Amino acid sequence: MTSTPVAASGHSSPLPTAATIGALGVVYGDIGTSPLYALKEAAKAATHGGPLTNDAVLGVVSLILWALILIISIKYALLILRADNRGEGGIVALLALLHARNAQAGTWRAKLLVVGLVGAALLYGDGAITPAISVLSAIEGLKADAPSLAPAVVPLTVVILIGLFVMQRQGTQFIGRAFGPVMVGWFAVLAALGIHGIVMAPGVLAAISPLYAFDFLIHHNFHVSFAIIGAAFLAVTGGEAMYADMGHFGRFPIRLAWFAVALPALMLNYFGQGALLITDPSALDNPFYQLAPDWVHYPLVAFATLATVIASQAIISGVFSLTQQSIQLGFLPRMHITHTTSDAIGQIYVPLVNWLLAAATLGAVLHFGSSEALAGAYGIAVSLLMAITTLLAALVAIQWGYSPFIVIAVNGFFFAIDCIFFSANSVKLFEGGWFPLLLAAVIAFVMLTWRSGVKLVERARGNLRQPEEDLIETAVNRCHARLAGTAVFLASAPKGVPLTLTQFVKHNHVLHQRVLLVTVLIEESPRIPDEDRAEIVEIVPGITRVILHYGFMQYPTIHEGLTLACRQGKLPGIDLTNITYFIGRETIIPREDVPGMWVWREALFAFLQRNAERTAAFFDVPAKQVVEFGTELEI
Repeated sequence: MTSTPVAASGHSSPLPTAATIGALGVVYGDIGTSPLYALKEAAKAATHGGPLTNDAVLGVVSLILWALILIISIKYALLILRADNRGEGGIVALLALLHARNAQAGTWRAKLLVVGLVGAALLYGDGAITPAISVLSAIEGLKADAPSLAPAVVPLTVVILIGLFVMQRQGTQFIGRAFGPVMVGWFAVLAALGIHGIVMAPGVLAAISPLYAFDFLIHHNFHVSFAIIGAAFLAVTGGEAMYADMGHFGRFPIRLAWFAVALPALMLNYFGQGALLITDPSALDNPFYQLAPDWVHYPLVAFATLATVIASQAIISGVFSLTQQSIQLGFLPRMHITHTTSDAIGQIYVPLVNWLLAAATLGAVLHFGSSEALAGAYGIAVSLLMAITTLLAALVAIQWGYSPFIVIAVNGFFFAIDCIFFSANSVKLFEGGWFPLLLAAVIAFVMLTWRSGVKLVERARGNLRQPEEDLIETAVNRCHARLAGTAVFLASAPKGVPLTLTQFVKHNHVLHQRVLLVTVLIEESPRIPDEDRAEIVEIVPGITRVILHYGFMQYPTIHEGLTLACRQGKLPGIDLTNITYFIGRETIIPREDVPGMWVWREALFAFLQRNAERTAAFFDVPAKQVVEFGTELEI
């Protein structure tokens, strides 16, 4: 997921060692806890109600191994990581690279925007399922030695998750610093347990050959093979974080952490579990915990719970970051965002998203009740997201000038694999796969409604907005008297006259001595340097247009932008402590007789707009210096 609790301050890359350890805790927290449930579910699917055979074990282990190699090692680590937007990755960065945000309706870029927004929405579905299945699978280890504790699994999971979501508002800086070292220990435990298992049955190493996976799948009927593929996909869920978190750790540390630590540890553990199942098929109920000596079980449950909490925290922080980026690019309404620390750019808290995500996660735990049941819900959203990422990355590669034939051949191969995994997971639609898809559908619909509504509102503003020539004529010929001081009028567009200024002049027939028309533009680059922040355009003496440029990874604060412009000498003679900000507060009136969306969608947009964060609060405008003007807009 995007943005993390251990994000480096600014955009400078940390030392490779520190970044590599950090990546182990954040980027690989999710995929690193997959051994708790992935092989178990795949092996159960392979039995199809019958006995577990050695061929089935070798086939499943081989399938998981080659899924990790093809999807994570080759597709993501070697190829997808190349599609960066000035160092940033993730679905939002891809959309920005393809310039889909402002595409005209009906064009292929506009269709790409819809596809990309669906991909972003799928991350929310993943964010709700990951904490549920991860923590559940860890706590279920209690049943290995004490089956009587089975009724306590769900309540304990609920308590842990509630504590995790409550903790978000306090910030996670301390925990974030511990992520890397804890997960280094976790991967060491995975490797040690795996080696312990392999020693018992070294023959399991034959599964290195992909022929075992291929032969096993083609000798089963279609439905069984698809069930096995869908279950084996659980081993690669979380791999998309490798691309999404690239901006925080860098391409090289993420690759180093994968190839040097995460991949070897995961391979050893999966082979170790496979070896255990060869020697003792009855261990199928929980091969991960049965791999460890009995005296280690309870400490291992505690360690696994800590690791899954870390994986869950990384997902939650990533959802917060994705929400902020979506707001910046105009895909979601403005929400209250709290920065929990001043020295780490990824330390944010979005209260509304936190509690909606908590409700979805706890609902999943209570509804499904076990990691085995949740496995049916897990995977379908991630596999579709991976297919969308492969498609968008191919278009970026072609846009950058790579040979279309090579791009289509390579990305087409991986897209076909993604489609196979998605198809295999689709058979679990009625077993729980509907849950993340329903969440994603709701969020994608809200995103598309908000995006369309914003365009309709801008069209309505444009019909009312005066041209700059009228403002110049008013300033020169009508408003001879000027009020003392400086007035700042927030403008949604970098051209024309803000509606608030039109209303002010209409009712008061005066202008201030200094008038600043301030517009915030979010660019399709992750970050804009300070020297390029403020663009100054002198309209007439005393009236200045100020365009503040921010990247989609930056938080836009008007006061900070104006302060920077004053320090750079671009706005001489302005005292920011003695100015008044005039801000429009718009009321949306849905109308059936005005071209636009269906009126019920317009009503939904109006509801979202009414409950969005106030403009002054979102842009961090000093509250005591704000005057609001109300306007009604019909759409």
